[in-house]
Amino acid sequence: MADNQFRGLPLAHGARDVYEIVNSLRDGKVNSTGSVTLTASSATTTVSDLRAGQDSVILFMPRTANAAAAIGGLYVSSRGKQTFTLTHANNAQTDRTFSYVVLG
Repeated sequence: MADNQFRGLPLAHGARDVYEIVNSLRDGKVNSTGSVTLTASSATTTVSDLRAGQDSVILFMPRTANAAAAIGGLYVSSRGKQTFTLTHANNAQTDRTFSYVVLG
């Protein structure tokens, strides 16, 4: 699940709310990031993310040395409503951690 939850615009909003949210967007603070650690001793990892959809583009940034080594064999094998599945090498490493961005 995503670990960066930024403020949304409430239904009954004022100019200050709009100002703060638009300025956050301008500064790159979009609510589209998350973190995932690949499942050890498995060839797939399923990620639940409310922002994911069948047409989403999902981008990754390795956060550990083992994740950097694994990125060449990592791919999104399926996407669906609020979920996506990663296929990767099956090994016992427990620190293959990535930050990700969901777009669309």
